Amino acid sequence: MKKFFYKSSTLALFAAVLLSSCDPEIDTPSSSAGEADFAKYVAVGNSLTAGYSDGGLSRAGQLSSYPAIMAEQFQEVGGGEFAQPLFTEEQRNGSGYLRLAGFTPQGSPITANVTENLAIRSLSPRLYTKYLEPISNLAVPDIKVADVKTAGYGSTQGNPYFERITPDNNTSQTYLQRVQAADHTFFSMWIGNNDVLAYATSGGAFSGGMLNSPARSITPTAVFDANYSELITALTAEGQKGVLATIPNVMALPFFTTVGPSVKQTLAANNIPGFVALTGSGNSRIQVAAEQINAAQNGVYIPLTAAAYAPLLGQPTGRYWRDLARQVSPSQDAAVVRLTLGGLLLNFQIDTTAMFGLSALNPLPSALLLDNTERQLVQATTEAFNDIIKAQANARGLALFDANTYFNSILGGFSANGVNYSPAFITGNLFSLDGVHPTPRGYAIVANEMIKAINTKYNARVPQTDITQYDAVRFP
Repeated sequence: MKKFFYKSSTLALFAAVLLSSCDPEIDTPSSSAGEADFAKYVAVGNSLTAGYSDGGLSRAGQLSSYPAIMAEQFQEVGGGEFAQPLFTEEQRNGSGYLRLAGFTPQGSPITANVTENLAIRSLSPRLYTKYLEPISNLAVPDIKVADVKTAGYGSTQGNPYFERITPDNNTSQTYLQRVQAADHTFFSMWIGNNDVLAYATSGGAFSGGMLNSPARSITPTAVFDANYSELITALTAEGQKGVLATIPNVMALPFFTTVGPSVKQTLAANNIPGFVALTGSGNSRIQVAAEQINAAQNGVYIPLTAAAYAPLLGQPTGRYWRDLARQVSPSQDAAVVRLTLGGLLLNFQIDTTAMFGLSALNPLPSALLLDNTERQLVQATTEAFNDIIKAQANARGLALFDANTYFNSILGGFSANGVNYSPAFITGNLFSLDGVHPTPRGYAIVANEMIKAINTKYNARVPQTDITQYDAVRFP
């Protein structure tokens, strides 16, 4: 038997040598930076660039942000250190975030707030612990393109995330000035989502009228165009290369696709043809047919924030309105709620004894509904902003990750390494518990898509990351 193995092994070795001498030599493609220089990479953007997930920013989220993932891959082709304003290990939960605590008997998720090991130094105004070391990730959650030239944006009355990285002796610094001061050879920029998303997620209820809030209004296209151009001019001042990303269709987010179908089923089960709702800033009421919910044409979308109130449809309750009234005047608990906000009397009264959502006296609030007119405005504005982003990429010879096209392409889901992915809430693995921001694995997928765009544009061979090394939604 030993002799047989010896002869077989000898013949196999001889055959291998013979074959290798006859076959042409095959070169394995090596990593390469191509025409790009990744020595000093900086990232510009908002919460998506910061690694925000599950409704908050944590150290773990920062470490699995798509810029951090890309920077690690850039190191394979000459990339340098990528510094982030990391929360300390002791304050690792940062701003706080949502965790999945379980499920109801009906299968609805139960979430809880993480409240320990936070990096909060003041509750009113809300401020986070300072980080004033040099950083490469300049992402600021909640920032809009409309905000980048706002002086005092990093003051204690401004954005707390920008205040965190702004020296006390320079609180008048604008975000644009911070970007202009960046020392870099390559950049990524994914910004502009909030310029339309903040309007959409608040149902257009705070845009115009007495409830007008610039932070939750759509940015005028001319302002977006001018400010975006100035950001790109700053980032390419010395001929630097980079990658831009477009704004995804917000209607494809779990934030807008999760609650509507269940409301539609509830209405159908109770033979209710539709509901009545306030629209815009609350000045008028509209009748919504059940078939309009999440419809491709003439569609009305109900955001994730409505989940707590949707089961109350058809009941004589004014819970939403009383909750809102108590924020202004805790004593307001009457059957008829006369709402005031900021000292201004709203031009309607709510009868909380009427059927919630089924009566014009107790309508579904505007903040919990994105009607068809508002939806069309969101989509048209998104297209206009994306045209600006694409034009800048073309004019300046920059790589482009068309996030809008990509996320639209995966609406039906896809599979990778034996794992299924889709935009479905929780089960889809792509989006976190806030229904807007990706999971760490979702950010890894974004990083790989950006790397593809970079490789194509700059003839580079930056390796992609292994997405399975990053978490999806974490179950209890």
